[in-house]
Amino acid sequence: MNDANYPWCILVPERADISEVFHLSTEDQIILQQETALLGQSLQRLFQADKINIGAIGNMVPQLHIHVIARFKNDPVWPAPVWGKMEAKKYTEIARKNAILSIQNALGDKLTAIS
Repeated sequence: MNDANYPWCILVPERADISEVFHLSTEDQIILQQETALLGQSLQRLFQADKINIGAIGNMVPQLHIHVIARFKNDPVWPAPVWGKMEAKKYTEIARKNAILSIQNALGDKLTAIS
């Protein structure tokens, strides 16, 4: 997510026309849960986060996607949820590339695509 206020990734299962976790096959649900846990653990370790927030809201974008957000006790809206609290702070291109590279390195080859 292009918001430098928080390290924030979005997982999108590569399954067409899926809007809910329970629409996935049991096998795909398990994989999504494992990938969500792996990403959360990686973000917490990489950024020394106080808490990892995980959510699948999907009211604006119907395709199933999972938000995994590193939170800090000193972040701009702690302890409230991040949605609708403040305007996103865009990454610079260099900072965005560095954040992506750091997350990719933390994950190794355990997740298939980050962009």
